[in-house]
Amino acid sequence: MSIVDKLDNVSVIFISESCISITINDSKKLLNIFGKNDENLRLIEGKIPVEIIPHGNSIQINGENQSIKIAKDVILDIINRDTLGINNSAEEVMGSIRVKNNQDSLLNMENNIIKTKIKTIIPRSQNQNIYVDSIFNNPLTFGVGPAGTGKTYIAVAAAAYFLENKLIDRIILSRPAVEAGEKLGFLPGDLKEKIDPYLRPLYDALYDCLPANKVEKGLENNTIEIAPLAFMRGRTLENAFVILDEAQNCNTVQMKMFLTRLGINSKMVITGDPSQIDLPSNVQSGLLDALAVTKNIEEIEQVYFNSTDVVRHTLVAKIINAYSDAFKK
Repeated sequence: MSIVDKLDNVSVIFISESCISITINDSKKLLNIFGKNDENLRLIEGKIPVEIIPHGNSIQINGENQSIKIAKDVILDIINRDTLGINNSAEEVMGSIRVKNNQDSLLNMENNIIKTKIKTIIPRSQNQNIYVDSIFNNPLTFGVGPAGTGKTYIAVAAAAYFLENKLIDRIILSRPAVEAGEKLGFLPGDLKEKIDPYLRPLYDALYDCLPANKVEKGLENNTIEIAPLAFMRGRTLENAFVILDEAQNCNTVQMKMFLTRLGINSKMVITGDPSQIDLPSNVQSGLLDALAVTKNIEEIEQVYFNSTDVVRHTLVAKIINAYSDAFKK
């Protein structure tokens, strides 16, 4: 028997090739690590072929060597998330399982944490990890894939981090005002009232990552600007973190206009889902065009998400796969 790992308030003991024990010395952490009625441990058992037996503030993991190693890494990751103040919900645990279960992972998750005053975000999949890494290290990143994969939320969280740490002077969030089945002219209110519903997901993400008073102040003094794509024409966006959401609904002219707004010391993230294009059938999506045009530019990274990256209800991934299979026939 030997100790194979020793962390703050945590000991990992190698008992045999098929058994290890993890002890958490701070009993106050157990609920957020084990989950209510040990549901986090049961979730790990359901996804990794191991047996997990809790004994007070310790757990014993039985199984084959490689499976034990993955389960151990997941539990240590959950402990680390607790230390960072993250609530270990089922979604967080599933995210950790997805990442640790990926043997091809080349990026260090610990380097890709987004931390703001009220939110700490750790990637929940390998593609999310690549996405965060690209946002931090490239001036322009495309996030492409289905709903529920965290494309927009992660981009807004990164923007909040950059603003809080004074790496940029302002955040600019934009969406094309193209609607699925409705015409803006038929909606009540002035232009702002007509457009705000399309920008609501961006507001929601902002308020989730920054204190409400900071968001309100930023919106008042233009440190944070949320505007439809048409308002970007003629501008040069310097010292800014710029996000274009729902980019599949830009046409090619709009996309070229937006891409050429990038100024000195700025970050740009473009997100979209090619399966949800609401443009007329005779109009080419600017997102598809831009992906083809920029694919060989070194400082631009294209990150593609799929149903395995969905961080909403597990049913969402099944729905996405069902639609994908249906359209293949």
